[in-house]
Amino acid sequence: DLEHVFQRARAMGSLIEQQLNSAVSALLEGDTQLAKRVVLSNRLVNQMEVILDEECARILAMRAPAASDLRLVLAIIMASTDLERMGDECEKIGRIASRLTTQERPVDKYRQLKQLGENVQSMVNETLDAFARLDSSAAIKAARRDHLVEQEYEAIQCQYITSMMEDPRTIRQFLDLMWVARAFYLIVTGK
Repeated sequence: DLEHVFQRARAMGSLIEQQLNSAVSALLEGDTQLAKRVVLSNRLVNQMEVILDEECARILAMRAPAASDLRLVLAIIMASTDLERMGDECEKIGRIASRLTTQERPVDKYRQLKQLGENVQSMVNETLDAFARLDSSAAIKAARRDHLVEQEYEAIQCQYITSMMEDPRTIRQFLDLMWVARAFYLIVTGK
């Protein structure tokens, strides 16, 4: 039972990774259809979380695991909650990316968001890999990089606020881009 639940959690992590990669691509390439698929895929993420929670509750009630097995079940419960939250942020990026495809794209093609997105993708990949291998030192190493994402997020905020002040006609677009940057930030930090 525990191995089955662990495999489901890993599958959910893989789906989140795909959802994030697709969200970043949809944003950068202006791909409306891909953005819509990201939004729709969040239903599956939500269903996976419900199933994982039910299966973990069943294991706790029926098997009464102890020691490392109990810690793994609790880790899976916590991970599924975080993965579901990450899926919600990917969905938000997908919705905004879809809306941005109707607007003129900036010359730099969202260079700063691209860098932030790549860093977030890398951290998520490393974290999910550490989870799959149950490698706590690799997970800690990946988590220590969240300050870099925070710095990038703050720099993007400053630049976008300055851009909005310089040209108030761009406020709506830059607010959307700030929401994307915040979604990236929340995927990694959960704050």
